[in-house]
Amino acid sequence: MTTITRPPAIPGTPLAAPRRSRKRDNHGAGWLTYVVLGVTAFLFVAPFYYMIVAASRPMSQMVQSPPPLTPGPNLWANIQTALDQQNIGLAITNSVIVSGTVTVATLLFCTLAGFAFAKLHFKGKKQLFAMTLGTMMIPPTLGVVPLYMVMSELDLAGRLSSVILPTLVSAFGVFFMRQYLMQSLPDELIEAARVDGATSLRTFWSIVLPIARPGMAVLGMLTFMTAWNDFFWPVITLNSTNPTVQVALNNLGSGYVPDTAIIMAGTLIGTLPVVVVFILLGRQIVSGIMAGAVKG
Repeated sequence: MTTITRPPAIPGTPLAAPRRSRKRDNHGAGWLTYVVLGVTAFLFVAPFYYMIVAASRPMSQMVQSPPPLTPGPNLWANIQTALDQQNIGLAITNSVIVSGTVTVATLLFCTLAGFAFAKLHFKGKKQLFAMTLGTMMIPPTLGVVPLYMVMSELDLAGRLSSVILPTLVSAFGVFFMRQYLMQSLPDELIEAARVDGATSLRTFWSIVLPIARPGMAVLGMLTFMTAWNDFFWPVITLNSTNPTVQVALNNLGSGYVPDTAIIMAGTLIGTLPVVVVFILLGRQIVSGIMAGAVKG
């Protein structure tokens, strides 16, 4: 039996050069990737760490130059002072109610509207969609006075419903879900459902929702974060006895010189629920996006 052996590669020939350069390029790309990821992670974690440092030390130490870079012993005392000055527990509960309700309603209504604008055919669809996009060009501050007058006429001023009702649906959410469904939802599935006799709502529940889950996960996270961090409208329509987290934090450390340690302690309490939600749902959102990309 005759065996054929490959002659060894001679240095400097085209057979040997690509292998060495490819190995060197992969090693360099991996090292550079880890450096960039490490620097990015540090830039995102550093403000949160410094917030812990500021919340655990007296304000007199934080105004020194240079300021301390290690946590101090006053964290729990400052947190207790923040809880005594404002009802942070009630504020977090109100924010959870507002953010959760707004997120669920936005996902439902925006997915319905996005499906209608993406796949259904009805008279005036282009004009309605243009009007929806046009509302994104109007500054929100222009509608504050008439919106507050409407809430006062409905006797909702000072209640959580005055924060929830104006944000149950968003033009951005409608546009986002329309674009997602136009790319991820094949027309053949809609036609097959119609041939089987399914109504539009049945098609939406059985076909559209499973396909739209990755996009809904991203929109849900963005909506929850926006509702949780909203300050401008809640501070106008709510009062100090029934606040959200941002309204309560605005009243912390009040005085001639605001106490930054107390403010940072309250901010730490208000930030932890968002961090927990992101830790619990972040992996599911990423996996959902990847699953949608593979299916697409």
